[in-house]
This record gives sequence, C-alpha cells and structure tokens, in this order.
Amino acid sequence: MYHYNDFDEAFVRERVAQFRGQVERRIDGSLTEDEFKPLRLMNGLYLQLHAYMLRVAIPYGTLNSRQMRQLAMIADRWDKGYGHFTTRQNIQYNWPELKDVPDMLEALADVEMHAIQTSGNTIRNVTADHFAGAAADEIADPRPIAELIRQWSTDHPEFQFLPRKFKIAVTGSPNDRAVTKAHDIGLRMVRNDAGEPGFEVVVGGGLGRTPMIGQVIREFVPQSDLLPYLEAIVNVYNLLGRRDNKYKARIKITVAENGMDTIREKVEAQFERLKSDFGGFDQELLARIEHSFVAPDFRTAGLEKFNSARASNPAFRAWTDTNLSEHRHDEHAIVTVSIKAHGATPGDATSEQMRVLADLAERLGYDEIRISHEQNVILPHVHKSDLPEVYATLRDHGLATANVGLISDIIACPGMDYCALATARSIPIAQEIATRFDELKLEHEIGQLKIKISGCINACGHHHVGHIGILGLDRAGVENYQITLGGDGTETAAIGERAGPGFSAEEIVPAIERLIDAYLAHREGPEEAFLQTYRRLGMAPFKAALYPEKEQSRAA
Repeated sequence: MYHYNDFDEAFVRERVAQFRGQVERRIDGSLTEDEFKPLRLMNGLYLQLHAYMLRVAIPYGTLNSRQMRQLAMIADRWDKGYGHFTTRQNIQYNWPELKDVPDMLEALADVEMHAIQTSGNTIRNVTADHFAGAAADEIADPRPIAELIRQWSTDHPEFQFLPRKFKIAVTGSPNDRAVTKAHDIGLRMVRNDAGEPGFEVVVGGGLGRTPMIGQVIREFVPQSDLLPYLEAIVNVYNLLGRRDNKYKARIKITVAENGMDTIREKVEAQFERLKSDFGGFDQELLARIEHSFVAPDFRTAGLEKFNSARASNPAFRAWTDTNLSEHRHDEHAIVTVSIKAHGATPGDATSEQMRVLADLAERLGYDEIRISHEQNVILPHVHKSDLPEVYATLRDHGLATANVGLISDIIACPGMDYCALATARSIPIAQEIATRFDELKLEHEIGQLKIKISGCINACGHHHVGHIGILGLDRAGVENYQITLGGDGTETAAIGERAGPGFSAEEIVPAIERLIDAYLAHREGPEEAFLQTYRRLGMAPFKAALYPEKEQSRAA
C-alpha cells in the first residue's frame, strides 16, 4: 500500500497544527460556530444530532494492521469503544469531544491517516472496488490510479469550494463493485483495440433527492490523459454548476440541465487546452505509486486442511459458501467479514473486533485490509489452508456471521439515532429485518438480495440502488417508510421504482415478509435471484403482495 513521503507527512502535520489552533479559538470564544463551521468541515468534523462526529478518510478503502489498531485505540481513548464503517469506505466516530479532536488527528497522522476532504464542497475520499488487487476478474489493480487522483485532488486550489461535494469511484473490473454509475465521476478500467489500458468515464451519477444513473462521457481515455481529463470535467462543472440552490448544485443536475452533448463539447475543449500544457503526469511518480501496490509474494501450501474442514464442519462450510470470493491466485480466497451480525448495527465494529481483524491481517492476510462500501471488512488475500483458523477466530469474536450478500447484510445509514438531517430511524429497521429473517431461517433459501435503508432523502444508505430500497420519511410527525424495488448498483445499474404508499415502523417488516413470499412463489427456481425475478415480471406481483387490501377492493 502507499506510504507517505516527506511532503505528505509535513502536509498532514501542518493541517493538524492549524486545526488545533482553530479549535482552541472556538473553545475560548474567539471564533463563533458560524465562523468555525467551514474550518471544521475542511477537517472532517461534523456537528451531529447529539455530539460532534469525526469522519476519517480511508482512501480507496485500504488499511494495514497498524492503522486498524490505531483506529481501535482512538475509539477507546476518545470515543465509546467503537467506530462506524460507512458507504464511502471511511470510518466515523460519533462521540468525540471538541477539545480532543486535534489529538485524534495527531494520532491518525502517526499512522499516515487524516480526515482531510471527508466533508465540504470539494472532491471527497476516492473510493474503489473493495476487492482491488485480489479479484480474479480484474484487468488491473485500480488503486494506483485512485492514489494518483487522491494526490491530485487533495487541497487542489481550484476545487476547494465547488458548487457541491464531488465523489469519484474507480474500478479495475468489468464487474462493478464500486457503484461507479452512481458517482459524480465513475471510472471503469478498459482496454482499447490495441490492448492499452485506459478508462471509460461516466459523469453525472448520484443518489439523494434526485437520483440519476451516470452517462458515459467518453468510452476511452488513455491512462496518461486521465488527470487532465478529470480536471477538465471538474473545471466545467465548477463554472456551470449552480450555486443558487444546494439541492440543484450537484453535477448530475448540471448535466441534466445542459445536456450531455453540451457538457461533452465543453469538457473536450477544456481537455485539449489542458492537455497541451499538462504534458502527461510524472511517470516517475506513477512508477513509485505503482510499486507501493505490488502484489504480495503469495505462498504455496496444500489445501487438505481447508477441504477437511469444509467436509466436517457445516458451519464453516456455510461461511465459506457466502463469505468467500474468487481470488486471482487459485490457492487463496478473498474473505468478506460481515459487520452485520443479526440484530447488530450495520457497520459498527468494536475496538476489540478491530484489533482481532488487525491481528488476522498481520498473521494470515499479508497485512492487508479493505473496507467495503457495503460496510463490511475484507481480508483480500488469505491462503485457503488458513481459512479454518480465520473462521474460528472470527467466530470467537462475533464476526463469523455467514450472511454476505443475503437479506440481513443490510446497508443502513445512521438515521435519526445520530444524524441531524435524518427524518426517520434506519438502524432499528435494519436490526428488525435481520432478526426476523434469522428467526424464519430463510436467508439461504432466499439467496442473493440487497436491502439498503436511508433515514432521509439524502440517501446515504444508497436505497435507490437496493434490490429492495427503504426510505424513511417524516409524515406529520410519524415515521413512514417507502419501498423501492429493482435498484441495482452494479454494471447494470438502475434506480429502484417506488412501489406505492409508505408503511409505518410497525408495518415495514411484515411488508418485507410479503415481498419475499411473493418472490419465492414466483421465481423460476432457486437460481433466479430476486432482481432477476423482478426484471422478468415487473412490479405487479410485488405490488399486489405489498398492498393486498387494494387488490381485494378491486376484486370486490
């Protein structure tokens, strides 16, 4: 993974010292809250419903064991003993005291981490495929390019006060695990007819109150031209993006209002101007970055222990069936550690669990960890002979839930339990759904199904791209939950369709049960996943299951 050079170290330390002074002035009253707000947002500090919240950047979701242990220490020393992994591959601390935040940032700097540009109207943390560098279907590891983008965008003088926040995602695989089409810019690695690597560039995706799937602005940008092309896009957005209404300020609205043809024409013209001055990015720098992501020296060993454990231990076999993914090296596997035990808060990990994951990564995982946008933790390189030990350790610490990709592997925003913007609770609904289907013992029968829950229209839970999406709203002081169906965050991305009127908090779990009953009744065998059934049949049978009283009234 990438390690700081002298410039990186000095830059982050200077920012910490600067913010320490700003915090001191806020505490002694020299700065008002209005004056302090833009300063704290530049350093990832929010004022939430009950307390401050610090959002820490985990660039492209990559950590090592030392960094994970430091995150655990911070949770114990300055928070309440846990952290929350987010859909942006970051970690949030929900209970820091303002006076302690500079010390937290100093501790992060000690392990080459920071909270810069995790908030504000700037280019946010660059996200990537959480299987990057390990996936069998990968063209190439996208993280060197993600790191290059991180360095280009950090403290970029023109892009610190954009019309609105700006998010970039990168994948090196044809199978999109980074939700690239729901980002302001999505980059999908491809090869041209000559076999040269480059990127398909998607622009104008986003969720929130106006969800849109991004459009291809250029089918192939050579890797050497990527930075000036990105700069051209953001330049055009910075000039055209609306600043009169924050709800219409994202680039998706800019594209919709101006049309893709106009945006493409302006971007291409700006790109030609920039390209002539740019001269290509520093190849020596790129080579150093790429060297930081060289694959581990994968060891070779027998698979007898793995095969024996699968044959003799049904619980281990079930876990391997759901929580392992194909690795590019046949003797290894990618392990997804579910941070979604039934009834737990999705994405919350205790400091003890963080240390367990750090220990496993260091001993058995080539010291590599990934955070997924699905709020789980990945051990990207584990030899199959070590999997029985990994499983046993995870099981002893409540981390061996065999539910990855199943109905209880729910994405949920913090909702009204923490967020000042939320209009309904997300966490309790996720907990109730997971607990109910665990009681019914139907998860494995149902198969692949992604439920995503947001507690307000800002859609931090990505409900628009859930196979089943749930949006919590306030209706005259009462929590009301709308259901959308058919969303998809992969390479076949789609925005879910609203099923109809919402449900109360007491009604939402029974409504989901009726949906699942309808799916099981209508699918063409166990191999047909929920999304496939929905795309084959459309909304009608699911709507009938959700609103049986309306069907009865029609029949009468």
